[in-house]
Amino acid sequence: MYRLKKGALALALPATLLLTGFSWNFAGDKCKDALDLARQLPSLKEEAVRNADEAKIVSLCPDGAAAQYVAGLQAERSGAVDGAIAAYRRALQIDPSLAVASGDLGRLYLQQGMLDDAAVELTKGIAGAPLPDFHLALAKVMLAKRFYALALYHLQEAGRQLPGDVRVTVGLAEVYQGQGQLERALDTYRQALQADPASPQATLGLAKLYLQMHDQGKALELLKKAEVSNPQNNDIHLLLADIYDKRGDAKQANYERLLGGVKSPAVNTLAPLAEGVALGDQLASKGDVDQAADAYRSALKAQPDAPLPYERLGALYQKAGRDGEAITAYREASYRHSDNPEVYYNLGLLHEKHNQLDEAVVAYKRAIEKKPDLADAHLRLADIRYGQGNIKEAVEQYSEFLKLKPDSADIQLKLARIFVKDKELNLAEESYKAVLKLAPDNPDAHRELAAIYRAQDQTDKAIAEYKRALELNKNDVESRNALVTIYVKNKQYDDLTALLQEAVQLGPNDSNNYYRLGLVYDFRKEYDSAIDSYKKAVELKPDFAKAQYALGRVYMKTGRLAEARTALEAARQADPNLVETSVLLNNIRDDFNPIPHKVSSIKVKRHHKAVKGKHRGKVKFTKTKKGKKHSKKATVKKKSAKKKATKKKKK
Repeated sequence: MYRLKKGALALALPATLLLTGFSWNFAGDKCKDALDLARQLPSLKEEAVRNADEAKIVSLCPDGAAAQYVAGLQAERSGAVDGAIAAYRRALQIDPSLAVASGDLGRLYLQQGMLDDAAVELTKGIAGAPLPDFHLALAKVMLAKRFYALALYHLQEAGRQLPGDVRVTVGLAEVYQGQGQLERALDTYRQALQADPASPQATLGLAKLYLQMHDQGKALELLKKAEVSNPQNNDIHLLLADIYDKRGDAKQANYERLLGGVKSPAVNTLAPLAEGVALGDQLASKGDVDQAADAYRSALKAQPDAPLPYERLGALYQKAGRDGEAITAYREASYRHSDNPEVYYNLGLLHEKHNQLDEAVVAYKRAIEKKPDLADAHLRLADIRYGQGNIKEAVEQYSEFLKLKPDSADIQLKLARIFVKDKELNLAEESYKAVLKLAPDNPDAHRELAAIYRAQDQTDKAIAEYKRALELNKNDVESRNALVTIYVKNKQYDDLTALLQEAVQLGPNDSNNYYRLGLVYDFRKEYDSAIDSYKKAVELKPDFAKAQYALGRVYMKTGRLAEARTALEAARQADPNLVETSVLLNNIRDDFNPIPHKVSSIKVKRHHKAVKGKHRGKVKFTKTKKGKKHSKKATVKKKSAKKKATKKKKK
């Protein structure tokens, strides 16, 4: 009975805990739950539900990435775009995998006109959260960059989730317009206006198309109607102002510009801005970093949207080694559409320093946009792309750099090596020649060009380049070995001997040099010189088995059998596995012909079998009762002879 109650209690316990609101979550799981909720926020349509979930996210993990993402959403809804951008960035610093934060950050970058930054963040967002708004935003980026095929792809992806959405239709019309399919674009804009007559995007797009088709009257008529239904749309007023300018109606054009928000400044804010920047520059030159920073910030009070104070702040912090603050300042200058290429180049350097390579690529590209002849930006971008395996873009950027700085032999050499690695030997050859025009005494370029000639069977050219490399660097082992191989193949023995003699002179303590020279003398039957070379190799390295064997072999050729035996015994002791040594030792007899036959592979194989005792003719000695030795093979022969004799007697 007790057991039953105990079992019933155990079964009832989980239900009781669930009914009383018990939570199994550990502290760390709360932030995970907050992230899961954050990922669902973009799909929520009801404001009350969304607000409740946002409050829950903040309560679950107030310092986590999800809470920062919520702060960004709330800042964006209130119109504080800069605050939203900062919050989204903080969220991604805590958890870079929060794709919805990347996507929303990309949308805001697009609003700020930062197309490259927008493309990076939107791509990350779509990878983890393929929401239609992210696809639409990335389509706009691709349209602005005139990548119409990519824009079309993202519009189609958005259209699958948002069938009939007028934004998709307008986007498709813009693609057709960009591709020059004007009639198709015209029909698509009209479809968009039929679906939503008040759509400012469709109205503006169609009006611009009319202007492109030189139908100014239809554009003006369409915009006047749109102005009535959308009086707050600045873009409509500004496009009208442009049309009135073209018609010569300056008064009406100015009026439309006024309605579009373009006003002449009533107060001159440039003077206090310039004064604050000048004071900051003066303090910075004295090394007063914090006071200079305060002066630059005070200048911003006069004109908050001015990029110049942020440019100076970035340079100030970068010089002081305060990289994080420098990056923030440079980015603020970027948000305010700074035209200073150094801002983007320095931002790229800082990102690269902290291994933020994708961000560095974007920064360098923007620097090049602002100043196409900024050679160092091309070079840094090329190095990153090469490291990332994007060979095509790396080659493009190295080539652009060399157009600007053609005297850079080191970059020409780097480009040549890329071509070699990519098996573009003709391009590599041209690059190496360019290097040698700039630096004719570069041994690496000569050696590597020789390797290309050798691969193309241009032996004479290869020999000339290898020789030049050796003239410039006598210790170039790679070039010397390559020449040895070529000379052996071409049977250029005089050249080979001279080359190896030089190697001995340059490396008098290298036993291998003497051994190789000895082989050449041996081949040429200059036996005394071969003996001297082999003996020197053995003197430098007593356990050099191959040299000992070669020395013994020459002694045998010259009839000096006792010395041959000594050398061969030393070779066998140095390397017992060197089979040729044992074969020659077994051939040494009192009546031995002084010139040994060539050791064939068959003899070596037989010797192996003899050593291992695996061939039929092996001789194994055993002791008889009388203590005399006899061979089993001999015993077998005697027995067979007796059998034959017995058969003859029977017959």
